[in-house]
Amino acid sequence: MAFRDRLVATIRAARPIVELPEILIIGSEVPNLLQPGAAATLIVSLDLDIGVPVHRHAAVRERISELVEFTQSADEPSVWMPHSPHLLEINFVGMDPDQDPADAYVLEDDRLPLMVFGALSLVGPGATIDVEGVKVRLPQPAGLLLEKLVTDRTGEKGERDLLVTIGLLAAASPEDLGELDVMYRRLRPELRHAVRSNLTLLSLMEPRADMPDPRPRRADVAALVRRFEAGEGDGS
Repeated sequence: MAFRDRLVATIRAARPIVELPEILIIGSEVPNLLQPGAAATLIVSLDLDIGVPVHRHAAVRERISELVEFTQSADEPSVWMPHSPHLLEINFVGMDPDQDPADAYVLEDDRLPLMVFGALSLVGPGATIDVEGVKVRLPQPAGLLLEKLVTDRTGEKGERDLLVTIGLLAAASPEDLGELDVMYRRLRPELRHAVRSNLTLLSLMEPRADMPDPRPRRADVAALVRRFEAGEGDGS
């Protein structure tokens, strides 16, 4: 079964949640959904991340029993495992716009606890798209790009997350890059340093099996580094 078919089937199965107001699809599947026809050619991970603003937690909790094609993981209660191999697992992640980007906390709940990552405070709502009859809300590309770049990335998981940046850059418009520049300049110096460090790491990454090849986008990454470094030099 093609990966795109699994992604679309998972979104359909998660419809009771993903069509709720303010709920976002975040993470590695965003570049796939931004492709024309949700082509899903960037297979970085086999899960669907659903961003839940903390003030919408109760609404999601009320609908969680409608995920009839999934079972909650006993080890990670924010993860829901599919009954069928034709679906992806679902990860619920908390979002708090008032949180410091460098912090994280757990939203405790007996039914749906959430890890709330501070870097996701940089991510705001973007376009709503139709995925074969299901309306889903994506984040604005600039915020998700910055979230991927501001977070400390290590090991294979870190490299996978950085490869998501490649897909986002490929889909970004000039307006998205302009917004990214504005958001970057608002960060504290240590967070701006983290962004530039991750871009440097990304520019040096070699291809990995079954993952997107970063080499064709090295020029885009280098241009972004120069853009940010120029901003550092002018004292902004």
